[in-house]
Amino acid sequence: MTGLRSQSPGLSVLRPAAFGADPGGERMARIRRSPHFKDGVFQNPGGLARTRPSGSALEFAKVFFDKDTRPLRAPSGTVPVHPTTFSDLARPPATGLRLTWMGHSSVLAEMDGHRVLFDPVWGERCSPFPFAGPKRLHPVPLPLAALGPVDVVVISHDHYDHLDMPTIKALAGTDTLFAVPLGVGAHLEHWGVSADRLRELDWHESTRVDGLTLTATPARHFCGRGLRNTQHTLWASWAVAGDEHRIYHSGDTGYFEGFREIGAAHGPFDATMIQIGAYSEFWPDIHMTPAQGVRSHLDLQGGAPGGVLLPIHWGTFNLAPHPWAEPGEWTKDAAEEAGQAVALPRPGQPFEPAGKLPADPWWRAVTQPGAHPWRRPRPEEAAAVVRRDDLDYAADR
Repeated sequence: MTGLRSQSPGLSVLRPAAFGADPGGERMARIRRSPHFKDGVFQNPGGLARTRPSGSALEFAKVFFDKDTRPLRAPSGTVPVHPTTFSDLARPPATGLRLTWMGHSSVLAEMDGHRVLFDPVWGERCSPFPFAGPKRLHPVPLPLAALGPVDVVVISHDHYDHLDMPTIKALAGTDTLFAVPLGVGAHLEHWGVSADRLRELDWHESTRVDGLTLTATPARHFCGRGLRNTQHTLWASWAVAGDEHRIYHSGDTGYFEGFREIGAAHGPFDATMIQIGAYSEFWPDIHMTPAQGVRSHLDLQGGAPGGVLLPIHWGTFNLAPHPWAEPGEWTKDAAEEAGQAVALPRPGQPFEPAGKLPADPWWRAVTQPGAHPWRRPRPEEAAAVVRRDDLDYAADR
C-alpha cells in the first residue's frame, strides 16, 4: 500500500464528519517523504507493535464482559471533580508553571507566561456517534470557554479520546494555534481550522509559538478514526520548553527505550504527563502499565527521580478491562517505591509542580477496595510476616 484508496461518491456522502479527512496532495507527499513512513504506513520505534488485541476474540470477550469484574470498571459513586473557576486560572502561577488535569489526557499547562492545552476532549463520548461509545464517568470540570485564551493546542494523535471533533470545532472559532503530528492536520482543516493556524510536525521536528518551543517526539502507538485504518497519520509525544520550564506529554504509547533519548535531548523536565491507564495484556505494545509509566518518567529524567509525574489517561472513560481506580493506586505505589514525586489531583484541580502537590487518593471514596498485587511488601509489613511465621513455628513445636 503506497497511497490512499479512492472512495466512491456515495461512500463519501455517508462518511460521518467525525471520521475527519484523509491526507492528500502535498500533505500526503510530505508523509511519503518521512523517514518514519515505510511500506505505505508509519512505523513504530522499537519494531512492530501489535495494535489489535492478542489472543482470540472469545478470550477477550470473556474478560471484558465478565459479570464479576465489569462493575469495578466504573466508580461506585460521584467522582469528586474540583470546582475550578475562570478566576482560579486567571491568576498567574506563582512559580511560573501550573498544570490542571481536566480528565483523561486533557491538561492545561500554564508555563512562563504562555498557555498550552493538550489533547482537549470536552465531548460526552469518545466516539464518532453521540449515541454510542465510551461515555464520560465524570463531567468536565469547567466549560471550554471558561479556560480563557489558549496560545496553542497540542494533539498527540487522532484517536477519539484525544482528538474530539466538537471540541476542535469550538476552538476553531478562536485564534489559537494547533500543533499536531504529521497528517493530523487533514482532520482539523476538515473541521474548520485554517491551514495558517496549523503547525504539523514529524518526529524530532520543532516549532516556535511565542516564547515556547514545541517538539514532536516518538511514541509507540497507532492511529485511525474511520472504518479503514490507513496508518497515514502520525502519533507523537511532545516536549515543550519555555524560558524557565520544560514539560513533557506522552500521548498514548507503549514502553520503549526511546524515553532515555527524549530525556537526553529535551529534558530534564519540571513535570511529565504520562499515560498510565487503559493498559491490558491484550495490547501490551501500545499502552503502558503504571509501573512502566513511572519507569518512563525516570528514563526521561536521566534515570533518577526528578521533577513531578502527573498520571493521565485514566479515570474518565472506561477503555480497558482493569478496575477503574487501579491506575491511580498502582501509580501511587510504584512512585513511592521509586522515590518519585507524583501529583494526584482531582479532575480540574490546578497545582504547581514546585509547590505543594495534591496527594490524596480521592478515588477511594467512590470505588470498592481492591488488592495491590503489584506492590512489594513494605519493610514493616515484611517484618510482621516474619514475626507471624516465627510465632506459628513456635506454636507448632
